[in-house]
Amino acid sequence: MISEKVQDALNAQVNAELYSAYLYLSMSAWFESENLPGMAGWMQAQAQEEMVHAMKLYGYVHQARGRVTLAPIEGPPGEWESPLAAFEAAFAHEQKVTGLINGLVDLAIAEKDHATQIMLQWFVTEQVEEEASADQVVQQLKRMGDSPNALAMLDRELGQRPALFTIPATEGGA
Repeated sequence: MISEKVQDALNAQVNAELYSAYLYLSMSAWFESENLPGMAGWMQAQAQEEMVHAMKLYGYVHQARGRVTLAPIEGPPGEWESPLAAFEAAFAHEQKVTGLINGLVDLAIAEKDHATQIMLQWFVTEQVEEEASADQVVQQLKRMGDSPNALAMLDRELGQRPALFTIPATEGGA
């Protein structure tokens, strides 16, 4: 059984992961409004990944005989200055999440909670990938400058990222 301190921290991380999903879904909506469907799809896939992260933590808390308590999710921004600004915000957000995960590991170590330490190693490794993925797009956007052709090519490339599941468009209105 996990301690109340670890349980509360994991519950806070569930909220942080759900916020991440909400943020990336907001970015996806913004990219759609900017007619960048590939970037919108990339962000949708990212939002889905964050939901998986939240559910991994949710499941773990239950498995460890803890109790999940959900808190309100803060509303994310809805506008960015440019595709570069949006991806820089995504990269900065992933760096923040890495700090949160590292804090959880530190807490699990302090609480001598070996099972939670082991479970969190997956997240530690995942955050290396998450940061690298966002930073790669940031670097590509910086290299291409203001070239509309390069932006179109990158948008098409980012649209190749597979989603965990597809979100169907509504037909004939709501």
